[in-house]
Amino acid sequence: MMRETTDILISGGGVAGLAAAAAFGSAGFRVVCVEPNPPVTAAEAEGSDLRTTAFLHPSIPVLQEAGLWDRLAPHAAPLQIMRIVDAGGPVAEARVIKDFDAADLSDKPFGWNLPNWLLRREMVGRLAELPGVTFLPGLATTALLTRESEAIATLSDGRRITARLVIGADGRNSLVRQALGIAVKTLRYGQKALAFAVRHPIPHQNISTEIHRSGGPFTFVPLPDRDEMPCSAVVWMDHAAEVDRRLALPPAAFEAEMMERSCGLLGPLTLISRLTAWPIIAQIADQMAGERCALMAEAAHVMPPIGAQGLNMSLADLTALLALAKADPAQIGDARMLATYHRQRHLDVQARVLGIDLLNRASQIGAQPLRDLRAATLDALYSIAPLRKTLMQAGIGVR
Repeated sequence: MMRETTDILISGGGVAGLAAAAAFGSAGFRVVCVEPNPPVTAAEAEGSDLRTTAFLHPSIPVLQEAGLWDRLAPHAAPLQIMRIVDAGGPVAEARVIKDFDAADLSDKPFGWNLPNWLLRREMVGRLAELPGVTFLPGLATTALLTRESEAIATLSDGRRITARLVIGADGRNSLVRQALGIAVKTLRYGQKALAFAVRHPIPHQNISTEIHRSGGPFTFVPLPDRDEMPCSAVVWMDHAAEVDRRLALPPAAFEAEMMERSCGLLGPLTLISRLTAWPIIAQIADQMAGERCALMAEAAHVMPPIGAQGLNMSLADLTALLALAKADPAQIGDARMLATYHRQRHLDVQARVLGIDLLNRASQIGAQPLRDLRAATLDALYSIAPLRKTLMQAGIGVR
């Protein structure tokens, strides 16, 4: 079988991999992107990803370079305020409410929120506009051989592709990472996350609300209105056994539990989607790159869904890789470029995973005295204006 050649092979066509294909294709590189699970691009379709992603504003430039932001912006809900609520008292009610307002930093919102299924739809549409990009849904990378001058990937249909650079965007169990022999450090929390969408009578006012009690945060993320009713995406983290129990509840009982856990902040909640669940871990690859290969997104780092960090870190990976490739296209994928990429990204990844790990452990606290301490700490941190501003800047990734 003849080998195909390309500049870049992207292994993995999730949201991060599709964004990478659009960005490199828009920059004039020849790109092949493979994804074993064809993207589901309609909310109602079986297997659609009902989670949402908040693009923090440092992520917008790379989406603009990729020709994606003009497609996404009309569907996005701005995130102007991030509200932290401590509900860790003896009963489930809000006892400390603190608003972090993007207006304290700039005239821009913290970011913009979009459903993941819609991201896939618009990204696949963008790839179809780019003549240098070949998207191969339904195919996976099954083997990888690297040498100093090139990488050779074998796909699940038997074809071989030679590339100057392979980007591993193939998830937390990355075949690219395993083929390179790169180890990972993994933290397990005994938690799962539930994702779903709700409607509610009280408008969300474009406020993302994170409610802390025990087991993990309950987070509302604004969505556009549906049928003239306010709607939000919800990520509800808790101990795995509790999540499994809730998955088996009849709808009325589930709605009663989520109403209590939300402290009624947006009024009675009506479930308007199916439930999806996944285990919560934190994971960091020891290296972000190997011979002729770069790791990005969950192939390089996984963290709990707190603070809208996950995909924005992936886009920071993409921003760094794209800048290095454009600075010296003739040397794309060489050892010096990849060593620079690792150096630029790994310390930031470690710091952010550590920070989210600490926040998640604080959110899991069950003992009442420690929950009281958590509430007092939130109150104290918020009350010091320069510290509050610094925390917001760190959260969205600006200095």
